[in-house]
Amino acid sequence: MEAVAVIVVLIFAVLVALGVIATVRTVRAVKRGVDRTVHQARRTVEDTRLKARQLAQPGAAGEVAQLRLSLRTSMRATQDALQTAAPDDPSLSEALALFQRLSAHGHELDEDLKRLESEPDKARVAACLPELRERTARVKDSADSLRFAAQDRARRFAEDDLETLSGQIRMEAGALRHWSDEPVGGAAAGSAGSAGMAGAAAGEPAGAPGAGAPAGEQPEPRAITGRERDGWRQPGYSWQKTSRPESTT
Repeated sequence: MEAVAVIVVLIFAVLVALGVIATVRTVRAVKRGVDRTVHQARRTVEDTRLKARQLAQPGAAGEVAQLRLSLRTSMRATQDALQTAAPDDPSLSEALALFQRLSAHGHELDEDLKRLESEPDKARVAACLPELRERTARVKDSADSLRFAAQDRARRFAEDDLETLSGQIRMEAGALRHWSDEPVGGAAAGSAGSAGMAGAAAGEPAGAPGAGAPAGEQPEPRAITGRERDGWRQPGYSWQKTSRPESTT
């Protein structure tokens, strides 16, 4: 009895521990989802504000907003492209490492541009713009270069795979067309015809049961299967046509 009680206590402790672990993981997953949603909402609000500022405030203030918006858009697009393609292409690991280093410069530049947005001295804003414009162009060009290279690489892999698949299909199609001059069914039909002629010569009526069937018994008719009755067909791709039942009217 003591052993059974110990086993029950151990099982209960394990179940409690598993429940705690599952709860902690669920809470962390929910927290990550909330943080991601909040981050996306803040990013959308910030991008909308920059677009409005770019249109509403011409001059140096509008150009600062335009620089921030173009920088953020390019960095975000490159990050999404690399993170999407990296799991299927391990060669992009170095590109991801380089992008992480570039992201540090991008964040620093974005902060400098953001501080310049709230600068009341227009002369200082105009004086800082050339250097910030040049830094933005360098970071943006580097991000675009990584993104374009990843996209070209993925497109080339897809083209190579399609070319290989097309070649295999051509070979298979050619093999399927190498049928014999005389179908196998022709020999069987000839044999059946010869047997019929032999039966007719022996005086047997057409449609008589075979030699192995007892006299007076007719072969049972073949049952209509569900496929023939309902017009059933195997499911296929969306571009395949489905069979229609024949009209009974």
